[in-house]
Amino acid sequence: MNSLTANSKANVLGIGVDAVNMEQAVARIAHHLLQRRKGYVCLVGVHGVMEARRDPELARIFAGATLAAPDGMPTVWVGRQQGNPAMERVAGPDLMLEVIGREQFCGFTHFLCGGKEGVAEELRDRLTARYPFAKIVGTYTPPFGPLTPAQQEEFIAAVNGLRPDIVWVGISTPKQERFVDCYLPLLNTTLMFCVGAAFDFHTGRIADCAEWVKLAGLQWLDRLRQDPKHLWKRHLRNNPPFLLGMLLQLSGLRPYPLRPDSQPHATPQPVQLRRRTDTLRAGSSLAKL
Repeated sequence: MNSLTANSKANVLGIGVDAVNMEQAVARIAHHLLQRRKGYVCLVGVHGVMEARRDPELARIFAGATLAAPDGMPTVWVGRQQGNPAMERVAGPDLMLEVIGREQFCGFTHFLCGGKEGVAEELRDRLTARYPFAKIVGTYTPPFGPLTPAQQEEFIAAVNGLRPDIVWVGISTPKQERFVDCYLPLLNTTLMFCVGAAFDFHTGRIADCAEWVKLAGLQWLDRLRQDPKHLWKRHLRNNPPFLLGMLLQLSGLRPYPLRPDSQPHATPQPVQLRRRTDTLRAGSSLAKL
C-alpha cells in the first residue's frame, strides 16, 4: 500500500496511533485537502494515550481522526516494535510548519484558533514573514472556559465568513480534541488540526530543545524544566503508568487489545453545515470541558 491508502495502526496501550512518518502524514493531509474531505488531525503522545485510556469519548475522537499521528518517541518505539520500522515522530509544531511552509500547500488558506490574547495574531505575523506565500486569513482567541452561546456564534461566523481550508487549534489535550470533534460539522472548513503548544513554540513563549533530546524521548523533561508549576502533576500522573504499561505490552506480559472505540474508521466524507439550532447543542457539549 502507498502512503495515501495505508491505514496501519500501532497499538499503544490499546489506543490506535497511525504508523506514519512526516512525509506520509503530509501526503495524507494533502490528499484530503485536494479531495475536500472533511476531517481532523490529532497528534497522540503519552499524555493523549493516558487521557484516552481514562476517557472512552477521547478514544472515540482519536479513532475518528483523519490522522492520529505519533507525537513523541514513546509511541514511535511501541509502533516500531510492532513491525512499523518507518514510523517516526510527527510533532504538532513540526507538522504545522511542514503544512504552512511547503509551497505545495500555498493555494490553501489557514485560520489560527488558540493561545492567550494576542498570541494568534503574533503567530500569524511571524509565519507570514517567514513564508510570504502562506495565506492566513483569520485568527481567534478562545476563552479559557467554555464558549458562551454568543462566543460560539462569533467563532462560527468568523470561520464561515472566511471559509479557510485549515483551522489550526492550539489549546491543550483533551480540550482541543473535544473542540474539533464538536465544531467541525458546523464550520465551512476542510481540516482542523489539534497542535497543542505549537502556538507558544512558534512565538517563542516555549523554547525548543535539541533534536537529540526529542529523539531520546526527553522533550517532556525539557518542557517540565520550563514550566514545572503547570506540568509536574500531568507528568507524575501519566509517565510512570505509561512506562509500566509499555514495558508490560512490549514484553508480552500483558495484552492491550485495541479498544472497540480505537478501531480505524472510514475516511470522513464532506458534510453539510447543520442548522443554526445545532450550534446551541454544540455549546452544551463544550460545557463539559
